[in-house]
Amino acid sequence: MSTLLAQRLFGVKPSPSMAAKTRVDAMRAAGRRIVDFTIGEPDFPTPRHIVDGGVAALLAGQTRYTASNGTPALRQAIADKLQRENALPFKPENIAVGNGAKHIIYNAFAATLNAGDEVIVPAPYWVSYPDMVALHGGTPVVVPSSQRDGFKLTPAALGAAITPRTRWLVLNTPNNPTGAVYTRDELAALGEVLKRHPHVWLITDEIYEHFVYGDAVHVSPLSALPELAERTLLINGVSKAYAMTGWRIGYGAGPVPLIKAITMLLSQSTSCPSSMGQAAAVIALEGPQESVGAAAALFGSRRDRMVQLLREVPGFECAPPDGAFYVFPSVAGLIGRITPEGSALSSDVDVVHYLLEHASVATIDGTSYGMPNHLRMSFATGIDVIEQGCSFLQDAVRDLS
Repeated sequence: MSTLLAQRLFGVKPSPSMAAKTRVDAMRAAGRRIVDFTIGEPDFPTPRHIVDGGVAALLAGQTRYTASNGTPALRQAIADKLQRENALPFKPENIAVGNGAKHIIYNAFAATLNAGDEVIVPAPYWVSYPDMVALHGGTPVVVPSSQRDGFKLTPAALGAAITPRTRWLVLNTPNNPTGAVYTRDELAALGEVLKRHPHVWLITDEIYEHFVYGDAVHVSPLSALPELAERTLLINGVSKAYAMTGWRIGYGAGPVPLIKAITMLLSQSTSCPSSMGQAAAVIALEGPQESVGAAAALFGSRRDRMVQLLREVPGFECAPPDGAFYVFPSVAGLIGRITPEGSALSSDVDVVHYLLEHASVATIDGTSYGMPNHLRMSFATGIDVIEQGCSFLQDAVRDLS
């Protein structure tokens, strides 16, 4: 079999977040009760009016192929959303719809990367960015950040990472896994660096834009950097804001030549997004938005409770995230501790395995996000689950020596 498979596959690993879901599902199927903090999706159903819109579309016969880049109605709804919420003047021809936001990023790399091209990926990063780059012959250039800088890319670090081979910078705000949210001034400072390097394009992944807390405000990078419009691809979708992860609708907005190239790849791979999903997405974007605000408020209260409880667990250090629905606590204080079985916890991966086996609490290691000695833990789950899971963590840490 190894002689059949492409060599590029051997440098790519499965998505750690999807692998964690598979592991949790298998343990539950075997009868284990697991508190799952790996969840990367809202835990409540798609709002009823959106579901009804999808059902109505099915009954009306919207079950056939659509244009490869999405229906005219959806691309217009996306353009209207970007103007209304982000003050960005995109037209439908600037937009391509795919089977989730990840799908558009994947095809953007497929359309633009040649062997050896570099993509700057600030760490901590969403797990799929580096592997998607590698799958298309590119080289992910991981640029670490620190909690001192709010887990954000600094202009100095960006400037030092750019080479003649750099093709893209990927900027995720609000960030998965840290919840970091870039301010307008921070984005402007990064833009000053990019202005000096016109060969570098920018991907802005804004899938968590509606989930910000406290004094944080989501600023779409293009609104702070309008001069980069001709070399920026904005990524977003309906999965998180409208609890529509399984409907698989995401989109990219950018220069027409790039959108045409992505559309060509879509036409040769998936043909088009789900017609029913697109019809429901129109309802989501054009219909009532109260559910989005309610979800943000709910996540905000869960964030506060989880941070409070994790700060009470010895060995955990947890700063409140400004956005998304994850906390990213340091577990450096647990490294070197000894389990009841006599094994040393030598890494965050060991900590994840210990918590799963000893406490029945599922988390994801920070190493998978480019930042060892941390855990990613989702608060897209009920307060009762958060409280139970953190109680189990307390007990598990108490058993270490």
